[in-house]
Amino acid sequence: QLQLVESGGGLVQPGGSLRLSCTASGFSLGNYAVAWFRQAPGKERTIFSCTDRTGSIKHYSSAVKGRFAISRDNVKNTVYLQMDNLKHEDSAVYYCAGGRNVNQRVTNLGTMCEEDGFTTWGQGTQVTVSS
Repeated sequence: QLQLVESGGGLVQPGGSLRLSCTASGFSLGNYAVAWFRQAPGKERTIFSCTDRTGSIKHYSSAVKGRFAISRDNVKNTVYLQMDNLKHEDSAVYYCAGGRNVNQRVTNLGTMCEEDGFTTWGQGTQVTVSS
């Protein structure tokens, strides 16, 4: 059974940091591009970071660029998301997703992975930024 499990979410004060993990079981995550999505209450789930199979290509949305960092350890079958300088607006449920055939789109906002390429999803982890 292909499964992704996120961990590391929680409550943090504005300006604080968290590191999320996304660990795969039942398959080799090294064969997959991986993305992080998030969904705030009443809003759509949106992609904000992704990386290719090796971790050499990384993309970020403008909302998180410079504050978040995606990385991966294929030996540990895990992708990480380091989140620094967290803001209230970062509060959301965070999901990781894997895909074997992921394209990229280029817009005037930058380059990002195409969401429809991600077919294996985790259950999500809550991140709350509050004082």
